Amino acid sequence: MGELIYKKESYQIIGACMEVQKELGKGFREIIYGDSLEIEFKKNNITYSREKRFSIKYKGETLPQYYIADFIIDDKNILEIKAIESLTSSHLKQTLNYFLFSCL
Repeated sequence: MGELIYKKESYQIIGACMEVQKELGKGFREIIYGDSLEIEFKKNNITYSREKRFSIKYKGETLPQYYIADFIIDDKNILEIKAIESLTSSHLKQTLNYFLFSCL
């Protein structure tokens, strides 16, 4: 894995996620983990926006559908919550698409 661009911020985000995981454990829906992360972000003065919508363009036209990123942190990090046993390549591609379209 390459060098982290926003190392300090990444460690803060990971720390918040680890705290939620430690407190709640497994078995909850994504919304529960999101609500808990919101508490951790506030407690740790982490600037975020939740469930931010991004338009998707196709050949210059905006599609009626959009995607929703679970969290945008410090206007530079995307956090996608997954309440699953393990990540698949499909989950990684979804997150990369979020990143690519948010940069357009």
